[in-house]
Amino acid sequence: MAVPALRCLRRGDHVSARPAGATATISLACLLLTAGAAPHPAAAQTYQRGQNVAPAFEGWERNEDGSFSFLFGYMNRNWLEEVDVPVGEDNAFSPGPADRGQPTHFLPRRNRFVFKVRVPADWGDQELVWTLTSNGVTERAYATLRPDYVVDNVVIMSETGALGAGSSNAQMRGNEPPVITLEGPDARQATVGVPVEITVLVEDDGLLRTRRRPLPPPPETAADSARADSIWSAPPTFSRRQLTPPSRITVQKANGLFMSWFLYRGDGGQGDEVAVAFDPPQIKVWEDTRAGANSPWAPLWVPPELPEDGRWTVNVTFDRPGTYLLRGRADDGGLFADVEVTVVVRPVAS
Repeated sequence: MAVPALRCLRRGDHVSARPAGATATISLACLLLTAGAAPHPAAAQTYQRGQNVAPAFEGWERNEDGSFSFLFGYMNRNWLEEVDVPVGEDNAFSPGPADRGQPTHFLPRRNRFVFKVRVPADWGDQELVWTLTSNGVTERAYATLRPDYVVDNVVIMSETGALGAGSSNAQMRGNEPPVITLEGPDARQATVGVPVEITVLVEDDGLLRTRRRPLPPPPETAADSARADSIWSAPPTFSRRQLTPPSRITVQKANGLFMSWFLYRGDGGQGDEVAVAFDPPQIKVWEDTRAGANSPWAPLWVPPELPEDGRWTVNVTFDRPGTYLLRGRADDGGLFADVEVTVVVRPVAS
């Protein structure tokens, strides 16, 4: 059987983003073909700012009523810049309504399984296209019901890094997403500079709960206390295992429940300005793989202690008037659930 030729994309080539399954196959083949070649100096470059956001089709799932849901995410090619693109010509779906619930505020780097678009049971072989233009570059994601793009919980856990590629176990297969209950209304009023308190109740099956080492007993003598102080004051040390780079060819994510809020729609600010501030600082829901980052994809990251009553509270402050859609995500490391709150922010009365 003839083997089709592969064309490996070089820097600067324009590509319209096709579904993740096909892209991953081509990328892996190109990786194998070029493994022995010396890398171009530009190949390892990353960017803080100025790059575009590429939409991504993650797959589809069948709903109980016979309809289907397309799952989308994106890749913001910047490590620092959070890009705002309002719904309209530069951020639109076709055919049908341009607004399908997509974000208008894009967090850095890779964000998977961000939102769903429901289509009817008779969708057939049509394509749903998400067009996104940012920083002068236009890219598109094409969603179809091809059988090899079907998604289930195991696929989600594998794609986000909770599982190694192609692996699973009974505990993982039995995992269910957390359940979030918002306390209070999902539409609120606020004033610039005045914090808004949001509380949610998060319930989880605990199957992916992190195993924590027991705390050492408290010091009983002055010598014990001095020894403990010297340990805490010493420079940090890490084991060989902790310092060894991850062995997976995919991203690696720590398991353990957390709740995090972020801006989904609204003016997030320009440059280093921040229009929305969260207290306490929230765990990143995007794939920040740098050591020391407050992200479940970062080496050495440890999930937070869970509140005893299951209630998570955050205070949100806005520095300018506008309408903001905040999204909260409860994530057990493998699966997640989302809740949203709309906040209309008024200027300070003069």
